[in-house]
Amino acid sequence: MIAFRLEGWRAWAPGLDSASDWQAWAQAPQVVPDDAQAQPACAFLPTLQRRRLSRLARMTLGTAWPLCGDAEQLPFVFGSRHGETPRTWQLLGEVADGRPLSPTQFGLSVHNAIAGQWSILRGQRGESVAIAGEADTFEHALLEGALQLVAGAPSVLLVVAEELPPPAYAQWIADVPFSYAVALRLGKTDTSTETPAGGDWQLRLGRGHGDAPCAWPHALDFLRALLARETAFQHTWKARRWNWQRTR
Repeated sequence: MIAFRLEGWRAWAPGLDSASDWQAWAQAPQVVPDDAQAQPACAFLPTLQRRRLSRLARMTLGTAWPLCGDAEQLPFVFGSRHGETPRTWQLLGEVADGRPLSPTQFGLSVHNAIAGQWSILRGQRGESVAIAGEADTFEHALLEGALQLVAGAPSVLLVVAEELPPPAYAQWIADVPFSYAVALRLGKTDTSTETPAGGDWQLRLGRGHGDAPCAWPHALDFLRALLARETAFQHTWKARRWNWQRTR
């Protein structure tokens, strides 16, 4: 069992930017249009730095940035099952066409590149972790964040982000209904203080028995449950059943 306090959250998807946008989505979850063009502005960065960011990187930084104070040094956990799929697809096309590959584009396509960009652009010198799992990557990222808290971190930033893949991947990638990023600021539970708006949570791993998988990516479904004020729900993937419980 792991326990944490949700100190804050931010999320982004095409047409869903503000807390009120997400509150409306949580009341009636649906697939939103995604033409692969909409992306966070990231106006907090100089123009030259913004130009180097992929759409997935903008989604990640755009949601995480407001959750970290200017003088804070916090561990950073980046979770993504598929990572920079559009960038990788472009590189594969260049290989097929016999064109030379850009070392910069190749370097930025690796799975931990976004965590590295966060560290550089924010001046963060602490731990950063990039995780790629299965459909329950969100829970594995939460486990990593909770372990950082146990190790002594006052708070942890966690972002789970996925970008809608190119059409060529449609028959293999069916768990990304639209591009999204969900950022959480995790803290330690403390019963002596006032309960934060995000609440205190427990996550327990049990054994699944062929239950149907969640209709939405787990990070999005957690956000839906949070905004719907649900106190208990489950996410099942293969033999793993993740039991969520809000304790305060």
